[in-house]
Amino acid sequence: MDGLTTVHEDVSSRSGAGAASPKFAPPRGRGGAVSRRRLIERARATGAPLVSLAAPAGYGKSTLLREWAERDDRVVVWVSLDRFDNDPSALINVLAGAFDRAVPGDERLAAVAALPMTGPAVLGRAAPMLAAAIELVESPFVLVIDDLHEAEAPACQDALEVALARIPSGSQVVMASRQVPEFLSRLRLDGEVVEIGADQLRLDVDDARRVFETLDAVADDDDLTRLVAHTEGWPTGVALAALAARDGGHPVDIGGDDRFVADYLYRACYRALDADDQAFLRRTALLEHLSAGCCDAVLERDDSRGRLNELEHRGLFLVPIDRRRGEYRYHQLFREFLLSEFDRAEPGSGPALHLRAAEWCEAHGEVALAIEHLLAAGDRRRSVRLVAERALGAYQAGELAAVARWMHELGPEAIAEYPPLVVLAGLRAILDGHAAEADGWARLFDRIEYDGPAELGLPNYDSARAMVRVIMWREGLEAATADAAFGLESESPSSLWHDQALHLVGWTRLLAGDVDGAVEAFERSSGQAELFGNADSIVLSEAELAIIALDRGDVAPAAAHVDRGLAAIDEHGMDGYATTTLLLAVGARVAIRRQDGPTAKRMLARAMRDRGLCTHVMPVFAVKVRLELARAFVALGKGSTAAHLLQEIDDLVRVRPDLGTLLDDVAELRSSIEHSREVLGTSPLTPAELRLLPYLQTHLTIGEIGDRLFVSRNTVSSQLGSIYRKLQVTTRGAAVARAEELRLLG
Repeated sequence: MDGLTTVHEDVSSRSGAGAASPKFAPPRGRGGAVSRRRLIERARATGAPLVSLAAPAGYGKSTLLREWAERDDRVVVWVSLDRFDNDPSALINVLAGAFDRAVPGDERLAAVAALPMTGPAVLGRAAPMLAAAIELVESPFVLVIDDLHEAEAPACQDALEVALARIPSGSQVVMASRQVPEFLSRLRLDGEVVEIGADQLRLDVDDARRVFETLDAVADDDDLTRLVAHTEGWPTGVALAALAARDGGHPVDIGGDDRFVADYLYRACYRALDADDQAFLRRTALLEHLSAGCCDAVLERDDSRGRLNELEHRGLFLVPIDRRRGEYRYHQLFREFLLSEFDRAEPGSGPALHLRAAEWCEAHGEVALAIEHLLAAGDRRRSVRLVAERALGAYQAGELAAVARWMHELGPEAIAEYPPLVVLAGLRAILDGHAAEADGWARLFDRIEYDGPAELGLPNYDSARAMVRVIMWREGLEAATADAAFGLESESPSSLWHDQALHLVGWTRLLAGDVDGAVEAFERSSGQAELFGNADSIVLSEAELAIIALDRGDVAPAAAHVDRGLAAIDEHGMDGYATTTLLLAVGARVAIRRQDGPTAKRMLARAMRDRGLCTHVMPVFAVKVRLELARAFVALGKGSTAAHLLQEIDDLVRVRPDLGTLLDDVAELRSSIEHSREVLGTSPLTPAELRLLPYLQTHLTIGEIGDRLFVSRNTVSSQLGSIYRKLQVTTRGAAVARAEELRLLG
């Protein structure tokens, strides 16, 4: 944006009209307004005769009009409408009067202003006479009509369409309203209208910073970012937050129930509505999404579609979710205000409305929303079964936080009453890295026996319990192998949990030394998971297949497995999930082998960040993650980081010692690192030498390697001599062989 504008001049004085009624002059500027110059210049440049500025209250429409009047060098004809102008005769009269003041001496305009205007004569005589007079105005002008929503009567819209039908070239009409004027919708296709809406008027972080600076308020960039997100860029909301911050409050704490915001919304939007409209708004604010069917069910009425359309038409902070206006949501701050009004006006009536909403949502397949309403209503018993039904799907859709919130709100007692959910609660705690909680759930479901039928989307209780025991690996390889086999046998190929059982079987085979059998299980798991959209099994199995391929020296297949896993992470929004860390770690190893340093660093950073989620309650996975990370850091020459990861592995193994061949892999890496230290002594390869080392595998000359690394030939030659000395070799081939032996390559 282009700075702030504060208008202090009465722009109408430039037309020679003098200080007349405030209806015919822009209101004086109050300061703190973000400049809208770019929007103004863009609208002016189109040359369109009609400009519509439509947004709910508080979006700075009048501020933009004021700035337009200040910047425009044409004659400014200003009209501010009020409720007394919601009559065609009054509307045409005030428009004619505004022109008569702005263009004094024009007999045609004066004649229209003097006409008696009543009844049909307005549309049949006065409106066309005004249109003819406007067409012949010699000086280019901009007619500014503020608060056009005050003249919403159909007769007013008809009269306005006729009166503004012949705007001369070089002149424009700019209309601000809380909704797009009805007559303009008929002119869109003719290209005669430029529309500016709430999306264009929202403030961004830079705009918010300027508002805070102008109002002598302080907030850092993080707070401003959160504030803009919470207020959805609503200019008045940002300004009110600045005022609250200036008075000692925190800018991000502002909400719809804040005194400043609530007072504004009450005066600007709420108090003018009749009691039925107020009740409709209050009660439907309990809904995240407003569909006509759900509103009808909750309010026990049958006219919600028309009511929603009407309220949107009035500019009451309803945001359409689809282009067909079938579903809406409230602006966040407006919804918060309405909910506070609901609590004040109708205390205790919320649970009944939430229960109706839950019934409608469940009947229409919106299980997640049904859960939210049941929890809000305090119906824990029904919530338990729906959470159990929805938990896996929510997790796979990247909604782990929602699952955690549902279980937290249910509480341990409610969960314990439904054994299938106990297993899911334990699994959720494992994946969230809450080790103590996971151990508690495990002890509980070991004591519970349940012979009820498997619910839709849930595994058999006994097989689910067995699979979680494999993940937790509390009794070693032999017990885990038996549990994994039982889980696979219990879940049919059509079960949503069959692919996970296959993955766990792959684990037990791999740790027992049956690599080929493990590959077969992982491939089947990934293939079936792709059919069912089970992203976790795809990511986990593809990571295992990538590790096996890389250990065999097959870089291209390993890269293909990593790519498939990364695609699943992106598609399902799984960034930050514990189950992604192994794929990221092996992906970093693949990137290092491909000499793609930036990609390797990004993957390592993400995996290192999230490895803390992988605790002793998922020991096989936790050790694998750290082992792959350590291997990657060894390849990068960062032995100290690898050593730290090995210490973390030692801590895990002390708790879960029976990890099969995984312990051999750890011992091999430890030996390699120790051997490297013995060989390199006190002179390990420097970062520059480690960057050069992979190029020794190629047929590039010393000069060509220098070009690749953007260093001189002499620098490469010097570093090469140092590498030979440290590795105790005399040829490139021998250096490569020794580096592979020391795990500096591969």
